[in-house]
Amino acid sequence: MKQITSRDNALYKELKQLAASASARKKAGKTILDGVHLCQAFLQHRAAPEICVVSDHCIEHAEVAEILARCEKQGAQSISLPENLYQALSQVENGIGVLFVIATPQLEMPLTLSVNAVVLDNLQDPGNLGSILRSAAGAGITQVYCSVGSASAWSPKVLRAGMGAHFLLEIFEGVNLHALLSDATIPILATSSHTKTTIYQSDLNRPVAWLFGHEGQGVDPELMAMANETVTIPQTAEIESLNVAASAAICFFEQVRQQIVAKE
Repeated sequence: MKQITSRDNALYKELKQLAASASARKKAGKTILDGVHLCQAFLQHRAAPEICVVSDHCIEHAEVAEILARCEKQGAQSISLPENLYQALSQVENGIGVLFVIATPQLEMPLTLSVNAVVLDNLQDPGNLGSILRSAAGAGITQVYCSVGSASAWSPKVLRAGMGAHFLLEIFEGVNLHALLSDATIPILATSSHTKTTIYQSDLNRPVAWLFGHEGQGVDPELMAMANETVTIPQTAEIESLNVAASAAICFFEQVRQQIVAKE
């Protein structure tokens, strides 16, 4: 394990840029997994990171020691930092000091939209995006398509909110949603307050593409017009609308419920 003690170290400066700058992460094609859970999930579902970084205060921690052993066994570079240098990289308060540097996955898009999927139009909030990814993975959905202008799916904030869901999904970013939906071979469903059909009345025992939009403006009208069906989630009149991540979770797991019932 390499020990770095100087702020002027070239590798440390690179790590600090990756931790602080979205443009640096994009240019390098890398991102940061911050914390024990994300690092464990990555090792479980993917492979070794490019770099494993630990605080020297946490090297003897049982979970960190196990992560280090697995990284070293797989040939990953391991680095230890003094606690003050490590904290300048981490955004996790009172966490256990371990993070990974990984290459941001670059996937080739499928030719058509043909399996259960989530389509996100200009979603802005990292917490919402991470929560939607987590719910999608929990519901067995495998593909997520994000439009240009959406929050970066592989940013540290979205990764923390996703809690490891990223490693169970195929995530496509910067997607032309008009082209994607026009070629879809499965129904496109969107939530709307202007329909009487509830999510519980819709036939969800089939692959569908769930379409969700911007937290304030919703789905672009041109994209909404491409939906085969709009559904509403019943709620009290006092609340104008649900948070997009909550709405998505309700939709995903109603689909799961209907699939379970169909098998009984």
